Amino acid sequence: MTGAIENAPVTVQIAIFIACGGVIVIAGSKLAFVADMIADQTGFGEAITGAVLLGAATSLPGVITSVVTAADGYPSLAYSNAVGGIAAQTLFLVFADMTHRRANLEHAAASLVNIVNATLLIVLLALMLSAATGPAISVFGIHPVSIICFAIYLFGLRFAQSARDEPMWRATETEDTHADIPDADAEKTPLARTLAIFALCLLAVSAAGYGVATTGVAFVSSLGVPESLVGTLMTSTVTSLPELVTTIAAVRAGALQLAVGGILGGNAFDTLFASFADIAYRDGSIYNAISTSDIFLTAMVTAMTGVLILGLLRREKRGPGGIGFEGWSVAGLYVAAVGGVFALS
Repeated sequence: MTGAIENAPVTVQIAIFIACGGVIVIAGSKLAFVADMIADQTGFGEAITGAVLLGAATSLPGVITSVVTAADGYPSLAYSNAVGGIAAQTLFLVFADMTHRRANLEHAAASLVNIVNATLLIVLLALMLSAATGPAISVFGIHPVSIICFAIYLFGLRFAQSARDEPMWRATETEDTHADIPDADAEKTPLARTLAIFALCLLAVSAAGYGVATTGVAFVSSLGVPESLVGTLMTSTVTSLPELVTTIAAVRAGALQLAVGGILGGNAFDTLFASFADIAYRDGSIYNAISTSDIFLTAMVTAMTGVLILGLLRREKRGPGGIGFEGWSVAGLYVAAVGGVFALS
């Protein structure tokens, strides 16, 4: 299929790319509402459900894109799609913050689980940087860091669950803090039906993710656009659209912890895109095949996440323009990251 799209006219490639993006938006927009119901029906809570179920579900198009492009021999495209998606999704929190007019989102959605997930994300990004800048090591074409990241991610999920069940730190509740209170109406819908709807949405976004991957490869080969630019600005943004839609939808529905948890948990899961891509890439470790711009982008995303943690800890009620200092800082870092990728490509 990839070869057929590469040989198709540019207008057809763009049309397929846009159509796949539309499917991702429509199917992804339903995931937030269904995930909120699952959180209430199972008792897992919004932050955990957002981090694990919603985060992983909305990340499926990105996983497929990174794996397909890596298998096709485009390591920089696969890697930048992963890290570029994390950058875009972190920026989406700023947009969601603008829609919550009552208080700064990081203040209202204060949760130890969200802080744990953000810290986990920094650890995973740091390991990816070490793999890209350290000695060229691979076992059967896979860097040991790819396996380590899987193990640390699973440990992080368990740690986050224990932090929710037996917290040793609590956010001070204020009049603007939005507690995670289950919706009684959610019990009226059978859990099996809710899960079935969720599964159908997953199938739709997965198929669309494959379409984005194949058209991304076509853009690189037929148009000559650098892999890092396609991954950072095109495939990562389109495959991250479910996060934007679901985050804003969750904020408007009052599921604030689900919104923040979905982004942070999804970002932590998105680092595993590189691990999946490393396995799919058969010419050695993918970390040793990426470009300088990819390494720069990873460092900037780490900084964006660090600023977000500071925002969750400081809990500024409202800053200039209706968002906190971390919102303006994250937006500025994103612009600087994109500018750096352009300059280095």
